[in-house]
Amino acid sequence: METRIAIAEDAQLIAAHRRAMFAAMRAADESVLAALENASAPWTERMIREGRYLGWITSEDGKAVASAGMVILDWPPHPLDPEGTLRGYLLNVFVEPSHRRRGLARGLVQLCLDEARRRKIRVVTLHASDAGRPLYESLGFEMTNEMRLVVTEA
Repeated sequence: METRIAIAEDAQLIAAHRRAMFAAMRAADESVLAALENASAPWTERMIREGRYLGWITSEDGKAVASAGMVILDWPPHPLDPEGTLRGYLLNVFVEPSHRRRGLARGLVQLCLDEARRRKIRVVTLHASDAGRPLYESLGFEMTNEMRLVVTEA
């Protein structure tokens, strides 16, 4: 297997993995997942080109079997990092079902964390699926008190 840095031309693959990730979590119906994939590809391409989405793809025999990414966010200084102005957000961690339980997700997430350390980003967050939670906890992530509001009217 080979792991490489994602490039803008990988945006459609990353969007497909994002869709598959949410499908595996049963997070939405097919029409929503299709819309999500269609909107994700151009966003991902733009963010890679701007250097704000850092991704890695693992392939076996030339076929992508896993991927993960991290968005670099402007963030105000915070008690967890009183001098820092960036935060990392992990997303799109996906491994094809045929390749799970081989440590691929752990390896990809570790690449994201290594890059955060290299950039001196002290706070990295994510939203974990139930299946992914044990992995993230084993890497030192902790549950937080985050809340959410989804605005349904524009």
